[in-house]
Amino acid sequence: MTPTIAAASAEDWRERIEHKARAMTVPGLIIAAPRSGAGKTTVTLALLAAFKRRGTGVQAAKVGPDYIDPRFHEAATGRPSFNLDSWAMEPALVDALLRENAAQADLLVIEGAMGLFDGIPSAPGRSGATADLAARLGLPVLLVIDVAGQSQSAAAAVRGFASHDPAVRIGGVVLNRLGSERHRKFVTDAIAALDLPVLGVIPRDASLALPERHLGLVQAGEHGDLSVRLTRLAELAERHIDLDGIEALAAPPRLSPAQPIAALTPPGQRIALARDEAFSFVYPHVLDGWRQAGAEIATFSPLAGAPPPEDCDSCWLPGGYPELHAGRLAAAERFRSGLARFAETRPVHGECGGYMVLGERLEDADGASHRMAGLLGHATSFSQRKLHLGYREARLLSDSPLGKAGARLRGHEFHYAALVDAGGDQPLVALVDGAGAALGASGGQRGHVTGTFFHAIAPCA
Repeated sequence: MTPTIAAASAEDWRERIEHKARAMTVPGLIIAAPRSGAGKTTVTLALLAAFKRRGTGVQAAKVGPDYIDPRFHEAATGRPSFNLDSWAMEPALVDALLRENAAQADLLVIEGAMGLFDGIPSAPGRSGATADLAARLGLPVLLVIDVAGQSQSAAAAVRGFASHDPAVRIGGVVLNRLGSERHRKFVTDAIAALDLPVLGVIPRDASLALPERHLGLVQAGEHGDLSVRLTRLAELAERHIDLDGIEALAAPPRLSPAQPIAALTPPGQRIALARDEAFSFVYPHVLDGWRQAGAEIATFSPLAGAPPPEDCDSCWLPGGYPELHAGRLAAAERFRSGLARFAETRPVHGECGGYMVLGERLEDADGASHRMAGLLGHATSFSQRKLHLGYREARLLSDSPLGKAGARLRGHEFHYAALVDAGGDQPLVALVDGAGAALGASGGQRGHVTGTFFHAIAPCA
């Protein structure tokens, strides 16, 4: 069913135009590092929490297809965070998301992904690297350097990053995991010759690290002490980071003139969206796009035994951690029977974890097999783990909640679960990786039910 486009009053449109115009002048910066694990998230959360305590309206964003870090951003700022991706998103979509989300902010803080220049071989500016966005948007980079185990050599690393791409401006440095005052002096004296300000010096403290699991950090909603952790990080930033200097470093992004953008088509007029600890991986820009196209979203919790609401005309099971809750899902008879009734007459789509739940069974980490919805014929295992990670371009093999047959979407895969029984359903998509290498058909379709490990981010232009 094609959703109707919600009518907007003249006042609504005027307000949105004013917001977009203001977003052009909101100063921002990007927090990046030479590699993963250097402390980007710790520094980002410390800054977000500290600026919020100051009363600054700070808006966060995350580079790349990360579902987890934005929820920590939201906890620190009180504002929903969003994703920006130079490979999966057309530049017009990146700019539109900045306009829409930064309009009410005083400061924009974008957390990078992996190392600053890490991406895939692709068209210039479309590699998925944090540097792509820094160059195109003209935003200064705050470089977080883990100096554990080195001193003056840190200056060589900073020099290399500052000169690697003239279009990427390193505006300042934060030194992380300092061991002593002597250590600090060696590093800062060496960097002083580069004419780059050191805007933070953070001592080594293992207690600052957030717990992790197989897909990244343990989710924000699972930390009973998250507010205490954020308070500690804010205090750390106030003691060890030059907040005034970082505010002075920020600059407005360079955005192209506003233009129409392509967004994912809503799968219905009223969408039943599974949302709980097992189903939490949903991109904010996808939900916002559905709403802006006139669709309504009704959430329900499979872990609580709830079926999709009967007044909905489509159902979406997003990714998450069903492997950690397989026993509860298997016991949720009301959810499974209600989902089966729903699927008799209306579309049901599962993405990654949702795809796993639509299958016949799921093996948990201990190898125990749990009955799933059985609406598709495959079976998955988390005990036979294998990392599947990377950008994907999908061509739809038939009409589905993702779009019309032949449409192409960009997104990614990130899961450890493996197919142990492919089943006999018709495949849903044909995949290529980020470099264009064919990966073959994937996913499944049976009646009104579809699913795939592929996470959709945006249509191809």
